Amino acid sequence: MEIVALSRSPSLSQNYAVVLAEQTGPRHLPIVIGKNEAEAIAAGIERMVPNRPLTYDLFKNTLKTFNIHLKEVVINNLLDGIFYARLVCLKDGELIEIDSRTSDALALAVRFDSPIFTYEFILDAAGIVEEEQEEAQPARKPPRQRSSGSRRRSLTSYSDEALQRMLEEMLESEDYERAAEIRDEMQRRKDKS
Repeated sequence: MEIVALSRSPSLSQNYAVVLAEQTGPRHLPIVIGKNEAEAIAAGIERMVPNRPLTYDLFKNTLKTFNIHLKEVVINNLLDGIFYARLVCLKDGELIEIDSRTSDALALAVRFDSPIFTYEFILDAAGIVEEEQEEAQPARKPPRQRSSGSRRRSLTSYSDEALQRMLEEMLESEDYERAAEIRDEMQRRKDKS
């Protein structure tokens, strides 16, 4: 499986859905997750590096320090609408499995570039065929939440230097949504030149 989209959950306003897709089939697997977990997955996908390590980065650094490799993530069960996952780690040739929330496992998988697997019975129970997946946005775009009361000045009106300073400030304050917007504007300018 691979992460193909992050989107707001249409039924639960404070939640998001991460959408996984079969690499060799038409089915998608939407999993409802919280806003913080969606931001963590998006930050991992975007390879955003905060000034200080976040919890997922800290966990990754800890595993690497002790020579433990996250071999794969397995979404191994679905009970009463709740997905369960395992981290399959490799330490000195020995496989170690660790129970995990699915959203946490996915946030780590994107940081380790680890493959994601699930079982056929889970896809049969909760998978949808590609045509039914209309609301999702590409995974390369982190979830956005606009505050209705505040209008922000368009990023196109800032200088390159000002954008760089703003990016550093947003990473420092852990506002990864705004940081992603700034990074996208900087990349757009770079692509034009």
